[in-house]
Amino acid sequence: MARFMRLDVTNLLLDTGVLPLFYHGDGQIAVEIVNACARGGVRVIEFTNRGEMAYPVFTELVRHFAKADPSVILGIGSIVDAPTAALFMTSGANFIVGPSFNPEISRLCNRRKVLYLPGCSTENEISAAEELGAEICKIFPGESAGGPAFISAVMAPCPWHRLLPTGGVDASEASIREWIKAGAAAVGLGSKLISAQAIKDGDFDAIAEKTARCVGWVKAARAGL
Repeated sequence: MARFMRLDVTNLLLDTGVLPLFYHGDGQIAVEIVNACARGGVRVIEFTNRGEMAYPVFTELVRHFAKADPSVILGIGSIVDAPTAALFMTSGANFIVGPSFNPEISRLCNRRKVLYLPGCSTENEISAAEELGAEICKIFPGESAGGPAFISAVMAPCPWHRLLPTGGVDASEASIREWIKAGAAAVGLGSKLISAQAIKDGDFDAIAEKTARCVGWVKAARAGL
């Protein structure tokens, strides 16, 4: 079961403004990546269900951080159906992220008070997801959906939206500033933040440093609004 309630996860994610996401099939390396993100100031971290052994690796992560650092909030991404969401929830997923919007996942998560971030790329999808309780909608793929201009456009008539673009967000000050100023509530960062080269080199300090910079750029962009 989730150790963190939906509102707690929502508030921390919105406060930090950065959601790192990654997949790795080696449990020890996955632990190092999560540790790096936490050292960089991010406590809400998404492990994606994108490869072999994703389930046992995620379970290992949950067990490890429940003891090593209970403040880390782990969720699972790339979830497209309710049975898979339920499987990961039984292993301690504190939030569920999808590339698409699935009403069955919404109902499942609402029953358990677990945060669901559905993937949306149109105003109709965002509105439908919010009707079923979505606090934050993932805009995916962010760049293909229209980039920061899309965020600005849908926020104009619906300023209550809380949107988190993923796909098209660079780990740079200019990119993060553009998305936040467009109205994004937070940003999702995958390989642009947790690069394959840094993992290959075992340079987890570089991931921690880049994470801290991204958090700082979000804060700076918000201060300039």
